[in-house]
Amino acid sequence: MSLESEVDLPGEAVLPGLLSDTLHAELVRFRRDMHMHPELGNQEFRTTAAIKERLERAGLKPRVLAVGTGLVCDIGDWDGQKPMLALRADIDGLPIPDMKTECPYRSTVPDRAHACGHDVHTAVVLGAGLVLADLHQRGLLPRPVRLVFQPAEEVLPGGAADAIDCGVLEGVGKILAVHCDPRVDAGKIGLRTGAITSACDRLEIALDGPGGHTARPHLTTDLVTAAARVVTDVPAIVGRRVDTRAGLAVTWGRIESGHAPNVIPQHAELSGTVRCLDLDTWRQAPDVVVAAIDEVANLHGAKSEINYVRGVPPVVNDADVTELIREAMTARRGADAVESTEQSLGGEDFSWYLQHVPGAMARLGVRTPGERTVRDLHQGDFDADESAITVGVELFTAAALLDAAQ
Repeated sequence: MSLESEVDLPGEAVLPGLLSDTLHAELVRFRRDMHMHPELGNQEFRTTAAIKERLERAGLKPRVLAVGTGLVCDIGDWDGQKPMLALRADIDGLPIPDMKTECPYRSTVPDRAHACGHDVHTAVVLGAGLVLADLHQRGLLPRPVRLVFQPAEEVLPGGAADAIDCGVLEGVGKILAVHCDPRVDAGKIGLRTGAITSACDRLEIALDGPGGHTARPHLTTDLVTAAARVVTDVPAIVGRRVDTRAGLAVTWGRIESGHAPNVIPQHAELSGTVRCLDLDTWRQAPDVVVAAIDEVANLHGAKSEINYVRGVPPVVNDADVTELIREAMTARRGADAVESTEQSLGGEDFSWYLQHVPGAMARLGVRTPGERTVRDLHQGDFDADESAITVGVELFTAAALLDAAQ
């Protein structure tokens, strides 16, 4: 691995830790292999083994998490005093088909795809680890760094909670992550102090009541109408029971009821998500949403059974850690490589780490500059400009070195 290329900072010492062309090519191959073999949350055995083998080949000692997938790996020896910087990647795929028909590295697993960029995140943290390991061997890494390869980000309430239970934050003082953003050009990052994602919970509802003939709806509980009113009325009700600036939103993804046009069914099911921008409102959300559902169901004579599944709170970027990322990216690519980003309504279980230690997540640009088509996240045609891997690696290595200097 060659690290001879270095960055001159005005008035500063030379900052090492750039990515060689050879290692970039290897990381692209690693990412593409992972892209071809996506594994769902808590099933990432092949992925875990591949990461472990590469880290061990670099002389490191990764440890598989007690949950069976995912790893943690320290670069350097922690002295038990100065806290470490952690770099986190998520390694699971999504249960959707890969629609990139002309792509030579499209998924080989039916109805599975890396459509959220976790393969890129993994390549970035792996690459940063390999570069930092080389710096450590050369005596150029002042403080240990921890790599966290986390399983099951896509599984509510997220594999981060399990990783924390496995001790990945022991000795960690702050934690960094990136997330692919197809609306930001490769070569840049989007950054925001404070909340950068939203809270996300899951909602599952069953409605029951006596059915009957559509000729005599007055003798039944009209569950189709009841379900329709829940779909339309509940979002409106909850939007009037919290501060509108909190952005509490109930959105439905599934509704099922009935089998025949002239039969009022006895059972209906609905499921969807609850999202909000504000941490305090997220804590109130279950009571507010459940009360609204019960009111609407009762109004139509339906019995409701509600399963409110807690998901994740917002990712709230710490101001000092956000500034560290800004300084690192500026050192590598200049101030113009950092752009402001808005808070997303997407959920991310990186938020669980931030309940314990300060940290920040940056949006890693993966759109090829000049490309007009946006291949959005969680879509079967999603792909990334692989030059973003180099950007992410060099961002993390610069952050590690600047953090140690501070």
